[in-house]
Amino acid sequence: MTALISRDELRKHIDDGTVTVLDALGGAYYEQQHLPGALPLTADEVADKAAGLLPDKDALIAVYCSNPACGNSQAVSTALEGLGYTRVRKYREGIEDWAGAGLPVDKG
Repeated sequence: MTALISRDELRKHIDDGTVTVLDALGGAYYEQQHLPGALPLTADEVADKAAGLLPDKDALIAVYCSNPACGNSQAVSTALEGLGYTRVRKYREGIEDWAGAGLPVDKG
């Protein structure tokens, strides 16, 4: 199972520029709102796009989807780990928690 990252830890890494954030929802959900600087990557895109988006397999990567009930973030995390990425973390609470805490989101 993928290690978790808390909202506070994730926010610190985003502010420091020390994490690549992946939105596992993609599509219209990504366009509506996503964490600052997040890149869209769904589970069915990992095999084709991971190497181009994430060239450093030892870099910190945080994956999220909508909330704890959403399985997309785990699916993307598992696929990345299967490709040899070593520092994948899951923000289990997702965009609903982030936005609900009043933290900034990007749109479009």
